[in-house]
Amino acid sequence: MTTTTTSPRTGARAWLGLLVLALATLLLAVDNTVLMLALPHLAADLNPSATELLWITDVYGFMIAGFIITMGSIGDRIGRRRLLLIGAAAFAAASLVAAYSTTTVMLIGARVLLGIAGATIGPSALALVAGLFADARRRALAIGVFTACFMGGAAAGPVIGGVLLEHFWWGSVFLMGVPIMVAVLVGGLVLLPETRAEGSGRLDLASVAMSLAAILPLVHGLKELADDPGQPVAYAALGVGLAFGWAFVRRQRRLAEPLVDLRLFGDRSFSAALLILALAMVLQGGVYLFVSQHLQLVEGLSPLAAGLWMAVPALGLVAGSLAAPLVAGVFRPGLVVGAGLVMSAAGFAVVVAGDGLGTLIAGVTIAFLGMAPVGALGLGLIVGAAPPERSGSASAMAECGGELGIALGIALLGSVGTAVYGGTVTSPHAGGSLGEALTAAAALPPGQAADLVAEAQAAFTQGLLVVTALSGVLMLGLAVTAMTLLRHLRPIGGDR
Repeated sequence: MTTTTTSPRTGARAWLGLLVLALATLLLAVDNTVLMLALPHLAADLNPSATELLWITDVYGFMIAGFIITMGSIGDRIGRRRLLLIGAAAFAAASLVAAYSTTTVMLIGARVLLGIAGATIGPSALALVAGLFADARRRALAIGVFTACFMGGAAAGPVIGGVLLEHFWWGSVFLMGVPIMVAVLVGGLVLLPETRAEGSGRLDLASVAMSLAAILPLVHGLKELADDPGQPVAYAALGVGLAFGWAFVRRQRRLAEPLVDLRLFGDRSFSAALLILALAMVLQGGVYLFVSQHLQLVEGLSPLAAGLWMAVPALGLVAGSLAAPLVAGVFRPGLVVGAGLVMSAAGFAVVVAGDGLGTLIAGVTIAFLGMAPVGALGLGLIVGAAPPERSGSASAMAECGGELGIALGIALLGSVGTAVYGGTVTSPHAGGSLGEALTAAAALPPGQAADLVAEAQAAFTQGLLVVTALSGVLMLGLAVTAMTLLRHLRPIGGDR
């Protein structure tokens, strides 16, 4: 099996192609978080139920996670550029539908289509980035730029949403995607080469169904577990997902043309980078959850102000993503990733030892700066270790690992924080979370309410500190893992 390319690009053309792909990735990340501030506005207009509001919020991410493996494999078969352009057109159309939705069902349907379209863009874009640059160092820098756009876009979402809502209606947060995806369509046709795997067999529909039956319950179960660790439905969903995942793996081993080529895990660089990326996302997802809640529920910031503060650590991720490939051209990637994770642990130590908003943001910024090489270099190692005909599948596995890692981190570390909260509070009105305590306080006399809020906020802060300290210790262990499993890799551009 070989990979064909219609017209390889080099030089300025390749960097312009990267700009097109980065633009698409930026929009995907923005669309994942831009809805946060628009929810009260669309709720007042469409009057959704609590369950419908959750679907509006969550279904986009669910669809991306569920379809990303399938779309990576489809891109390998029909062409990554073709799938990217189909996805961009579908994303623009779905954005229009979402912007002008007149019912809740219409909006949920549009969000479903946006998620499926987003799943076609992510792995195709990453595979095309890797294919645009034959030189290892330039490819690493390009993937660093790609990663920086994704990280920066996620942080910019609430800020962009806030600015749009100051001047326009809630549909504007979706409408902005239309001109961006039109630009991606035009730029992609002109600047991007087509790559595909020749001789690929037909798509195994049973594998597609099994992958959806594995990933969607896993993501749903992890999310429910984060909301309430005592929910039986969460564990049932996890059990269903794991069972289908086991069946999926068994089927892939038997197929001549599997949806996921498990032989990729035989490459040490691939499996090690994927493991480290997923585990790092576990810690990043959990810490991000607690810090964003702390800013709003303890510091009393508005969602927009909290988003602006969280943009500072995101800038650390962006800076680290851009710098990591340059440093890895001089030092071994395993050392760069490991040293970054040690820095991340130091940042978490600053949070634990410090006091106040400034120290919190400074520590998290240091921690996220140290985590950046995991994404910037890890994605490159994963895609680079796969044969060219499997680059779409490898990209999809990398992005799926990151998605599941973040969901797992929110669930596991969220459970740790909830346990600390429950073991710290003594008031019968404190409930199981700070949010419940604040709701209860609204119905109490002023003096009792103030005492309850102070106690609950202190308990939540204690949970944040425990989660942060645990993350710091785990980061040190992950640093040792990176330096051990990736020690065989030479500096980027050198011989492996």
